Amino acid sequence: MIFTAIMFYLFAAAAIGSGVMVVSARNPVHSVLFLILAFFNGAGLFVLMGAEFLAMILVIVYVGAVAVLFLFVVMMLDIDFAQLRSGAAKYLPVGLLVGIILLAELVFVFAGWAIAPRVAGIAAAPFPSNAAITNTRALGDLLYTRYIFAFQAAGMILLVAMIGAIVLTLRHRVGTRRQVIAEQLARQRAETVAVVKVPLGTGVAD
Repeated sequence: MIFTAIMFYLFAAAAIGSGVMVVSARNPVHSVLFLILAFFNGAGLFVLMGAEFLAMILVIVYVGAVAVLFLFVVMMLDIDFAQLRSGAAKYLPVGLLVGIILLAELVFVFAGWAIAPRVAGIAAAPFPSNAAITNTRALGDLLYTRYIFAFQAAGMILLVAMIGAIVLTLRHRVGTRRQVIAEQLARQRAETVAVVKVPLGTGVAD
């Protein structure tokens, strides 16, 4: 029990420190590396909670794909970050105003927080044992039953975002050879393959 508590505080402190460094590091590559560290610490917290499936998904999807993609994009783009930071002071008052408004909204939300009267009944309801149902099964039951509409809506939003990104970044260049599937399927064997008989001791002349 003591070891679990020590590991929890260790992972939590490392995650908070990594999050702070993500937004405070001057080098964007360092920010992405601290983001990867924050993901790993979050996965450690999931493991301590017994949600090993979520920990694995966090490492595979976010660390293995998203964060690495961020890292390659930051390293490949030639962005003048000094020029971007030069105008930050001009927008500082607006940023502070938005931050104060968001903080006030959070205060109002937590100030009006109330415990529902049926919480006691839900807490007293029997839960299946860990041997009877796995984390993956429990997560799948929730996603595809109670939260199926939210799950489908998230998928549609990601699909629209992907299509929008493709449309915004697609550039048609003049002279570029493009693949035409219909023409490839309509080609005959005689048009693509040439059988040449080469005599012994000689080569093929161009």
